[in-house]
Amino acid sequence: MSTSQAWFALQTMPRNEKKIDYLLRQKGYECFTPVYRQKRKWSDRTVKIDLPLFPSYVFCYLNPLFLGKVVATQGVTRIVGFGGKPAEIAVEEIEALRLLNSSNFLREPWRYLPDGTPIIVETGPLAGVQGILCPGRDGKRLIISVTLLQRSVAIQLDEDTVISVAADHRESRARFSVESDLAVSLLQKNLI
Repeated sequence: MSTSQAWFALQTMPRNEKKIDYLLRQKGYECFTPVYRQKRKWSDRTVKIDLPLFPSYVFCYLNPLFLGKVVATQGVTRIVGFGGKPAEIAVEEIEALRLLNSSNFLREPWRYLPDGTPIIVETGPLAGVQGILCPGRDGKRLIISVTLLQRSVAIQLDEDTVISVAADHRESRARFSVESDLAVSLLQKNLI
């Protein structure tokens, strides 16, 4: 782990993502909590509410030397890591989620897909984003994953979105550090 700033995943108490995001921003940290919109039907009305794509997680960009101040924030339970060391999240994964969050594409939490056909979006607001193609009855879905959390997000792509197959999924994921690769392999061994 380096001493320069990086993205980390903070685990929060349930339903505290917005509060943690606000508190950390007040302390001067850059935070990101991606959301999706869902309809909820109550007895007297139907409303649309924003829910976190990654329940109980907030992403924070900070220097690892200041992790203690972040963990001391009320509602933060821990920083996601392995072997007692916080694990960094790849900048490319955060940037893909940021592009997605600022777009109007329908999105929803999805099961983690470690393997599949890797693609790159060539056109539209998500141009340059890499993910996994998941064909469905209602069209093409792009799956964007956060490897560290073993969680994914599905986006329904427009019919006119141009995509291309990425060279090699393993090569394209070579941006992860040795610690992240070790963490993923440990998770896979424990999940199987």
